[in-house]
Amino acid sequence: MSLQTIQRAREVALGILQPRQGEIEHGLELHQNSIVCEAYGFAPRAAVDGEAVKAAVEAGASEVELQDMMEDMRMTRYVTDPREREEFVAAWEAAGVTCIFQNAGEEGNSIPRLIKRLARFTYVTDMMRDFLRKAVTPDDIVAAKEQNQHCLYLTCNGVPLPQNWVSVEEERRYIRVFFQLGIRMMHLTYNRRNVIGDGCAEPANAGLSDFGRAVVAEMNRVGVIVDVAHSGWQTCLDAAKVSERPLVASHSGCWALNQHHRCKPDEVIRAIADTGGYIGICCLPALLGGSGDLQAMLDHIDYVVKKFGVDYVAIGTDVAYASSATEQEYRKIPQPRSMRRRWEALWPPNDPLFAPEWRQEHQRLSLAWTNWPLFTVGLVQRGYSDEDIQKILGGNVLRVARAVWPERN
Repeated sequence: MSLQTIQRAREVALGILQPRQGEIEHGLELHQNSIVCEAYGFAPRAAVDGEAVKAAVEAGASEVELQDMMEDMRMTRYVTDPREREEFVAAWEAAGVTCIFQNAGEEGNSIPRLIKRLARFTYVTDMMRDFLRKAVTPDDIVAAKEQNQHCLYLTCNGVPLPQNWVSVEEERRYIRVFFQLGIRMMHLTYNRRNVIGDGCAEPANAGLSDFGRAVVAEMNRVGVIVDVAHSGWQTCLDAAKVSERPLVASHSGCWALNQHHRCKPDEVIRAIADTGGYIGICCLPALLGGSGDLQAMLDHIDYVVKKFGVDYVAIGTDVAYASSATEQEYRKIPQPRSMRRRWEALWPPNDPLFAPEWRQEHQRLSLAWTNWPLFTVGLVQRGYSDEDIQKILGGNVLRVARAVWPERN
């Protein structure tokens, strides 16, 4: 994206919403004055250094080396490159987001693998303290808003496990270690089955394992939010039943509106709500169904509010702003050979997530991460009160973070 694309995305969203001028003005003012917490997402992504990656390819770097190299660049290059930093800051300002529950742990359970993203975002918040901080407690999110700053509340796309299988207690001890390192939310599963439970893309629906119940108990004890966004339905139900703290599906959608395996049926949403948690509505057209645009996202919010209540819904976009230099830098890199699908990428055959009809420009642009202020305008347009809008924008996320936060720490 470029700054011009930010404006183009605004125009597309406004064309879809067609709000009155008063709704625009009120929505933008309300957004500016609210604590906006992304229930799950990504900080704006920098462009890679294409020449450096090209040199690595020509030197014979492995697929794993190249993946790590490019991911590191996308996640940290705005610290060292002035042009990338300028666009990074501009994207945050355009979005008006106070805090992102930031994916800071690659999908899986391997400790060395999970710690890489955690290191990268720790580095970013250490080096950009004047603009972006690491929120350690829920109160830090409020303080960031009061001080006109932005923050990351770090999350992990898996539970860190030594995988030595000595004992249940030994196997789950790194949950506290990662909490001490700053992780505040963890996925029980990604798409595949693991020793904790079934993922949402498995053909079976076996639910939470005996070990999974011990993991949920330890997350409750330590103060880590349980996230079932990528978990199978029975895993979600079992986790909700045994959790003593609110749990969440941080970035998902409503099965009643769109039958995609990443969406949650009413039974699961009710179970999550009964814990005091929430479902975060994402900005992926294939998960939203219908028109696949901003109106579709608002339809999912409406559904949760009308069926379960305004206290149990948030927005977890699962999309990121990408540097305007992204395409030109990738063009410098030699075309990679065909690679096998990664272990975690268990997307069923013909998954609509990859279908052309869900990748149209108007859908993507209307749901652009920098359009967060227009999400608020859309909620104003649909008649929500200011108080309820502020719950959806961040109040519910902050409430759950406080409910899970351990008093003794």
